[in-house]
Amino acid sequence: MLERYYSHGKLLLTGEYLVLDGAKALALPTRFGQDLTIQKLKEPVLLWESYDHQGNCWFKATFELPKLRIVSADFESEEDGGKDKLAERLWEILSAARQLNPEFLNSNQGYLVKTTLEFSQDWGLGSSSTLINNVADWARVSPFELLENTFGGSGYDIASAQNDTAIIYKRNGSNPLVEAIDFNPSFQENLFFVHLNVKQNSRAGIRRYQQYKEGALIQAFQEINAITKAMISVNDLGSFEKLLKEHEAIIGQVIKNKPVQELLFSDYFGQTKSLGAWGGDFIIATGNEKTPAYFKNKGFETVVSYKDMILNK
Repeated sequence: MLERYYSHGKLLLTGEYLVLDGAKALALPTRFGQDLTIQKLKEPVLLWESYDHQGNCWFKATFELPKLRIVSADFESEEDGGKDKLAERLWEILSAARQLNPEFLNSNQGYLVKTTLEFSQDWGLGSSSTLINNVADWARVSPFELLENTFGGSGYDIASAQNDTAIIYKRNGSNPLVEAIDFNPSFQENLFFVHLNVKQNSRAGIRRYQQYKEGALIQAFQEINAITKAMISVNDLGSFEKLLKEHEAIIGQVIKNKPVQELLFSDYFGQTKSLGAWGGDFIIATGNEKTPAYFKNKGFETVVSYKDMILNK
């Protein structure tokens, strides 16, 4: 019998950086996610296989059970090396899950585990958070505690992994406040997600935020919380664009960085906004039927419409 666990990817529409310190953030689950399937084996080993969105197996590892010792690892990549580090990272996740539930993988029962991503690894939709959530479900432990004991972060991506609607998220230790909301803008045909051809390191972005965040944070919190609240009920494109622009200006001031529109798209006819750590992954752009051509002419080939990206019940 095959066990299966599934988690949604995510995009953070409001509250980037400040969500780490308790600001309210609006997060959207994506149509793309990651699944994890488990098949029992007779041998006391854990065979792990990871597949990309094209069905290619890019990572394999074998662990001895119940010691949870790494026996071997194989990593398919254009770049040499990395397999040992990946295997150790996976070992850390599994070991942390066992610390939270001592019975997890602590017998002679063997398993074949396969993970499959539905999106490109460089898209930044949450390959780590969907894995953490799936492993937590399998191990029957809190995904927020597992995240805190491994990758760290605000946890909004874990909350998105678990929900099939938009959420308002507020960090609160291992018991965050998560409110499922109905976010279904009437102008969604005017919304696009554009990938910046860079896989952003969110931990590097967080370090930059920690470096610059001291100062007018209280005012920034209040302003971002107000924008998040307003964005839930906004019903016209012009008001939505104004909120995006205001949000960019506030975060830009906090992290001492220029908004993406000023840096890359100053001649664009719509409004853009970074999503998550600035400098890579996806941005949101308002526009029309000319929007895909504009970005593709600038070398940004991945332009996804709102309805094709965002999960909406």
